[in-house]
Amino acid sequence: MFLTQEIIRKKRDGGVMSAEEIQFFVRGITDGSVSEGQIAALAMAVFFNDMSMDERVAFTLAMRDSGEVLDWKSLNLPGPVMDKHSTGGVGDVVSLMLGPMIAACGGFVPMISGRGLGHTGGTLDKFDSIPGYCTVPDNTLFRKVVQDVGVAIIGQTASLAPSDKRFYSIRDVTATVESVAMITGSILSKKLAAGLDVLAMDVKAGSGAFMPSYEKSVELAESIVKVGNGAGTLTSALLTDMNESLSPWAGNAVEVRGAIDYLTGKFRPARLHEVTMALCAEMLVMGKLAANEADARAKLQAALDSGAAAERFARMVTALGGPADLLENMDKHLEKAPIILPVPAPRAGFAAKTDCRGLGLAVVALGGGRRRPSDAIDFAVGLTDLVELGQPLQAGQPMATVHARTQAAAEQAVREVQAAYEIADAAPAVNPIVYRTIRP
Repeated sequence: MFLTQEIIRKKRDGGVMSAEEIQFFVRGITDGSVSEGQIAALAMAVFFNDMSMDERVAFTLAMRDSGEVLDWKSLNLPGPVMDKHSTGGVGDVVSLMLGPMIAACGGFVPMISGRGLGHTGGTLDKFDSIPGYCTVPDNTLFRKVVQDVGVAIIGQTASLAPSDKRFYSIRDVTATVESVAMITGSILSKKLAAGLDVLAMDVKAGSGAFMPSYEKSVELAESIVKVGNGAGTLTSALLTDMNESLSPWAGNAVEVRGAIDYLTGKFRPARLHEVTMALCAEMLVMGKLAANEADARAKLQAALDSGAAAERFARMVTALGGPADLLENMDKHLEKAPIILPVPAPRAGFAAKTDCRGLGLAVVALGGGRRRPSDAIDFAVGLTDLVELGQPLQAGQPMATVHARTQAAAEQAVREVQAAYEIADAAPAVNPIVYRTIRP
């Protein structure tokens, strides 16, 4: 029998908790027998004294097992169950293309996504902008869509990793969010509860990233790869650039339009295409659906060019209650903002730097994101045609287009986007798109 305060004391004094102690504590988080003060005390002890890899694995597994763990074996799926998770950012619309692309190449993707908070957009909010699309289907429908279509992108159900929900909300108000050990457990407990064989992690680095520095992003990526594999799921991580918006679009309906243009081949922006292909290829190789990266990229390109990936997206949308003609009639179904304003470049030069977080916050100010979890989202608003770093600009040339509900909000967003870009006389050195890949 364990005493909660003795486990806290052990961690406070820099000791190593046993797997049994961790399981006991996490059970207490879930059933309420451990108080909020005790959870906060342990979080602070971990924040200062860290966790060993064994502790991180035990903590992740205990949180995973605090609720339902999905099991796909009974469906006898003819391919691996796989997913990717991104630490978020601005214009990160990858999931919308990646899920259907992987499905078209023989993988099965039960993607359980989150909502946006702060400056980062959430995959779920993007799907909520599709009328009729159900982001919270019951388990039977979720399983059926994964089996029939190969991909279903839905919201986190209350039954998956419930301990994380309580633990995270307490970390959030006690200044203990930034611990790599606890972030690892939080991300992986939810993803592993989805019953995955393979997980590709997209860890962002740069001014729009969740982690404050490149070194911290590397530390998080390495922790996730070690703990994911230690917990029995094949995991690798890509470090990708978030010093500028990943795509030219930031918002909800505008990103859905962009994703559909990408899948149908109308427009595939280079940086977005590279990150999407790199993550998909990593997943296909890990899941043994491709012999190597070159083979994986060829299969993915074929899935795009033949229309197979777009077709999976359309089938998923229909199966989850969305319109059957979304790809053909976007304007009929996706909301459009009434006010559309270009953002003129304040002077001639090159787009040299962006405060990517500032761009995300401009979308939030337009109503396209949340300041508080309870805030409603305006799906129509956002930014499009965001200029890439290194682009030459003439004075007055549009750097972006603002989609707003009111003239005043549009003019405010124009100023915020102008403030988020730095224009220099010389072209900047180009940031890599993928910094490195971390494999087990």
